[in-house]
Amino acid sequence: MVTTTIPQPQNTLIQSVLIVGNYCHDVLLHDGAVVAETLGGASSFISNVFTALSVSSHLTSKVGFDFKYPVNHDPIVIPTSKSTVFHAYFGQGHTDNAHQDRVLKRVEVCDPINPSDLPDKRFDFGMAVGVGGEILPETLEKMVETCDAVFVDIQALIRSFDKNDGTVKLVGLKESGFYHLLPRVKFLKASSEEALFMDLEKVRQWCCVVITRGKDGCEVFWKDGEMKIEPFGANQVDPTGAGDSFLGGFVGGLVHGLVVPDAALVGNLFGSLTVGQIGLPKFDLRLLQRVKDEVQRRKLHNTCGFESEDDSISFMKPAGHDKFHASLASTKLVSTCSIQECLQEVPRSPGSVQQAIRPPCNGQQKLLLGSVYDKPI
Repeated sequence: MVTTTIPQPQNTLIQSVLIVGNYCHDVLLHDGAVVAETLGGASSFISNVFTALSVSSHLTSKVGFDFKYPVNHDPIVIPTSKSTVFHAYFGQGHTDNAHQDRVLKRVEVCDPINPSDLPDKRFDFGMAVGVGGEILPETLEKMVETCDAVFVDIQALIRSFDKNDGTVKLVGLKESGFYHLLPRVKFLKASSEEALFMDLEKVRQWCCVVITRGKDGCEVFWKDGEMKIEPFGANQVDPTGAGDSFLGGFVGGLVHGLVVPDAALVGNLFGSLTVGQIGLPKFDLRLLQRVKDEVQRRKLHNTCGFESEDDSISFMKPAGHDKFHASLASTKLVSTCSIQECLQEVPRSPGSVQQAIRPPCNGQQKLLLGSVYDKPI
């Protein structure tokens, strides 16, 4: 059985996680018209999921004097700089190919995060999740020195920005300046588009690679194998932050003691919940409690049926994985009417414009109260 060493919770203590990445101002536009202005940045989506899953974390982020959103983790304010701002363009005339649902432009950029900005303490988990070029190679190097397991979103490493208009482009991972650090990273997360900019067969020899594939779920690759993790259905409104929420759910699942396949299901769930709302999602409290209950049941079930004397995580799907997927899917039926009241939809492909959506409130959806081991209703 293939394993990789990952720090595990001791008793009931929740481990500490360091998140590194700047908060942003996101502006969403469709055919030139502003659809929404929201809090952005991978760190905001990840900390949002961590709050939902009751995961303790410390966030290192920089913003400018103009930062305007209330947040749970106070950022470092740079009085001589503006906050990072991204414009996301949807609609005809703004997509380069069939695989791209939007064009991103960085129109303002805050200062990068330096090694000296990180706290002088050890963390169980570290997450390098920059979006605007704020993660420096020396900053990631300090993270791998002070965190027992480091998770990296490849967008923090391979994004480049057009000097004229700030359009986000991608460079090869080998040319990024971070390549030499990969053997010291535990997990590298990439979208299917971003994965084209690395040599997967080479990178998977050094660290576990998780590739998100939108409506098709995700795939996990390690040195000796690979596996597909099933998705959850979603009505896409805004894809912004879906991958970030996935990573938050994935790491949150590992923090709570799940094995890699089960943690990836939690990641897929939060990704699917995020695309159903514009900007930073709001999660229904009843839904969250049910998710946490199912995660706890799953952890206890794996403790009984999965021996891990060497304190390691298995990549192999354990017994009951499909039932765990079914139980998490049922959580999406909990009070969906209270999650989204009236959202103006950003189309998932050019030309597919809809005005607004309202989830069905006709009483046909059933609240499933059984445990993960019960048959779905």
